[in-house]
Amino acid sequence: MTPPTRRKRTGGATGGALRKLGQARRSQLVTTYGVGAMIAVENESFIVAGHDSWSAHDAPKILERRLAQLLGVDHFRPPPAKDPDEAYDGVRVYRFPDYYTCPKCEQLLRFRAFNPPREEAVCVDCSKEKLVPSRFVVVCDDGHIDDFPYWEWVHRGADREGGTGRCALSMRTVGASASLRAIRIRCSCGVPEVSMEGAFSKRALQEIGYGCTGRRPWLAGGNSEGCDEEPKTMQRGSSSVWHPIVQSALSIPPWGEGIHALVEKHRLLGKEEGYVRTYLADRPGVLEHVGATVEDVLEVIAAADEVDSTVSEELPVVQRTSALRRQEYERLVRGNPERHSAEWQPFVCERPLGDVSILAPLHIEQPMLVKRLREVRALTAFVRGELPTEADPDSRRCELREQSTEWLPAIEVIGEGVFLRLSESRLQQWENETTVLHRAERVRQHHREVLQARARKKSRSGAVPESHVTPRQLLLHTIAHALIIEWSLDCGYSASALRERIYSDHDMAGILIYTATTDSQGSLGGLVAQGEPEKLELSVRSALSRAHWCSNDPLCMESDASGAESLNLAACHACVLLPETSCESMNSFLDRGLLVGESDSGLPGYFDVSHR
Repeated sequence: MTPPTRRKRTGGATGGALRKLGQARRSQLVTTYGVGAMIAVENESFIVAGHDSWSAHDAPKILERRLAQLLGVDHFRPPPAKDPDEAYDGVRVYRFPDYYTCPKCEQLLRFRAFNPPREEAVCVDCSKEKLVPSRFVVVCDDGHIDDFPYWEWVHRGADREGGTGRCALSMRTVGASASLRAIRIRCSCGVPEVSMEGAFSKRALQEIGYGCTGRRPWLAGGNSEGCDEEPKTMQRGSSSVWHPIVQSALSIPPWGEGIHALVEKHRLLGKEEGYVRTYLADRPGVLEHVGATVEDVLEVIAAADEVDSTVSEELPVVQRTSALRRQEYERLVRGNPERHSAEWQPFVCERPLGDVSILAPLHIEQPMLVKRLREVRALTAFVRGELPTEADPDSRRCELREQSTEWLPAIEVIGEGVFLRLSESRLQQWENETTVLHRAERVRQHHREVLQARARKKSRSGAVPESHVTPRQLLLHTIAHALIIEWSLDCGYSASALRERIYSDHDMAGILIYTATTDSQGSLGGLVAQGEPEKLELSVRSALSRAHWCSNDPLCMESDASGAESLNLAACHACVLLPETSCESMNSFLDRGLLVGESDSGLPGYFDVSHR
């Protein structure tokens, strides 16, 4: 038995000029439909191609030196954005999955075997009935993806060498049920009809002798590579099929501001003195924007290596990322008054005018008003299946390109925010309480088990990273969620328009809540006002009042574990969970019990103040 022969084509569906399929927002092409993700366009399905195939030469460069050094690239670029009536190229996609079915004649074939007219996904045998892309794909933990093996599935246990030598598959749905049992696969060779029931079981594909093909259809040519991971069946539209790995950084001084911004934007780093002098002499107005002289520019260029050495490239990526976070924290604490226009100063952070002493009973230290900020978010890789963790090997991280490029796809967002720190002296006293340590250890143990389970998997090697869960980290993360919910109700921002940035270490205890979106909600101007001490006090007290009670209590507060992979305690959708776009940790590592305490167990909340 062999798959059916391909029909003779009468018209090219993919040949000739590139076909314009649809549109997507730039931000979606980094966070939702990035490289390797599948996107539905009407009744067709495609996979986004590697960014080395994008027509990005017209896209402006995004410069963020700290993030570029971390990721080993020269610059970033947003996905191409052109008038669809004028565009000849842009973000390329490839058809995937290959298998389609006709709802009328029930044929299950590869798309080209239907011989559709150009730019139409229809069955020519059924009066141009619209085809439906396969609902099922197979993926492995190393990111490979391929069509579901329908032929192997229907012929399991049969004599694959017998039959007529020509097989034609068909798919039909019986009854009104949407279950897998109702989806039936038939073959013209006469083997018994089978359903899709059981296709999602852990070892279903291994039992029929199907292994990972190592296919990477998002790269040019779909080159495969050797792989011994066990594939598993997934729905084409499942969120587990594609998880982006996004790195971000705030633009803080010195780079991006004043003379440093001038040097970076005009690509003067590494240039000889003669070139710099000639370049600036030909553009006399450039220096006036930042009130600098040629000597000032040369001094900045000469000192660039010294500035860059603050984060050594020899350190692991995790440590370099932590170093970047520390730089942001120190700048947020120190502040940065406005000295230039927005073009030459993307970061403005100032102290509020009100009396901050009213925050002392809440154990909150000096808040800062971030009146202007810029964040660059870059897509660095993606994984399939389970969410990425610190224990994942490099083999899980799928490449975004086949050929090396000096840039990565990214978006820059402008916003505002409020930064606040918790009292270090109060924190040290609270986080050493026995009951606090015991409660945080429950989450830490669950996290450790997740890391160990990932490390034990086949082909995984190396030391298991230590869990980062601490009472401080849980506290900071949970109060950030509580404040985002409070401000979304109080100042008009939707929760999805607000984001958190957690700064937690043995000597860091801060949170930044900011509006960094690519639409108008990032610049409405209302969030900064919430950082004034009088309003901030009311917001925190109101947030704590809400945190004292959840409509799912007592089950929520008394839960031994909750959330994905049991990485939460007292946290659910009725109290502190947020839209996942707002959270750095996919709604994990939360516990409102650490905010407000629990009288039955004697757990002291950090905010041991009246919530009335």
